[in-house]
Amino acid sequence: MTDFFPGFDSVTSTVDGVELFARVGGPADGAAVVLLHGFPQSHLCWHMVAPTLATRFRVVCLDLKGYGRSQAAPGDPEHVGYSKRTMAAEVVAFMAALGHDRFSVVGHDRGALVGYRLALDTPEAVDALVICDNYPTPVIWDNMAVDPNFTPHWRVFAAEGTDAEDAMAPDLLEKLVAAHTASGTVDELGDDVMNEYRSDWRDPARILAYCEDYRAGAGIDPQLDRADLAAGRAVTCPALVIWGEAFLGKAPEATVDVWRRTFAPHIVGVEVPGGHFNPEESPAETTAALMDFLSDHAGTPAS
Repeated sequence: MTDFFPGFDSVTSTVDGVELFARVGGPADGAAVVLLHGFPQSHLCWHMVAPTLATRFRVVCLDLKGYGRSQAAPGDPEHVGYSKRTMAAEVVAFMAALGHDRFSVVGHDRGALVGYRLALDTPEAVDALVICDNYPTPVIWDNMAVDPNFTPHWRVFAAEGTDAEDAMAPDLLEKLVAAHTASGTVDELGDDVMNEYRSDWRDPARILAYCEDYRAGAGIDPQLDRADLAAGRAVTCPALVIWGEAFLGKAPEATVDVWRRTFAPHIVGVEVPGGHFNPEESPAETTAALMDFLSDHAGTPAS
């Protein structure tokens, strides 16, 4: 098997009965940074970014529950187990098990949803937050309400029953990934990494976990978010949003403005080339943006 993170350790920890997996590298006394992948990927999406970050920071490339090498736990009728609040709490517990009570969070796609929920629920644990190419969950559903062509797969994957699982057939997932790149192909992601993703996509337990993730994203997640928006809650730590020129960069409202009017009034933004998959389509530019931001805002090194 290809080692995509040479010099990194493989680490597991059981959180609330679920075994989570991460690759961990960088100086042991460096400020901790956890990298959270998106759908339908795994920690592997960071393989072109993490090594440079690890020259300065203690980097934790974590597989969220149900993804990559982390356990695919069963769902529940209310989908609480795959809510972003629950998954965020699992990240906090995993990092604490590694000895990091405070850390910075970088999340892409679904990982971004976990990231901002983490910053809202446990601000005492978060030094800085980076969102990569996503909107807050209520904004996505508000856009879908007026534009049926806006992320239609969210509704499909959130459906109850086997229709959602059938829609996650490996060939259809690959087409979905390709449609979110600037080139319309998966070439930038690389054959070796794509083969790892394809292996995950053939696992029924992971497909069910993906659906549970989306079902939470259609129910409990926006409910919690809308309650927080109504209460005026906001991200208080330094925050950065990165987006792809050929994806969210084409939207009528600037991505940084979306976040400023919702959860992150003081967020700053960086546009990078490429489509949705910033760490893989634009690794150099994404890494540079992260290094600049985290160098200013990552916290005190662990003692």
